[in-house]
Amino acid sequence: MITADREVTEIRKASMQKHAEEILGAVAKQAAGVACETIQVEHEHPYQAIIDTADSKGCDLIVMASHGRHGISAIVLGSETVKVLTHCKIPVLVHR
Repeated sequence: MITADREVTEIRKASMQKHAEEILGAVAKQAAGVACETIQVEHEHPYQAIIDTADSKGCDLIVMASHGRHGISAIVLGSETVKVLTHCKIPVLVHR
């Protein structure tokens, strides 16, 4: 029998999967004529999932957004973009 906690976890996971599919579908649609492959990866460290996926797909560029956080909030919150920049050997283009 599934416990209540496990059931809630499975419901949340299904909801996140559906949301990811909607977002990635919208991204693919906006690519309009540009080759675009979307992929969803679950990982404890998102920056590492980005790097690993780019490596496995043979990417020669990673494009990421920057939210432009400054000061202590950038340090405390951390930034996946900064982590990709500092841990990746593939060139990274940051758009702000």
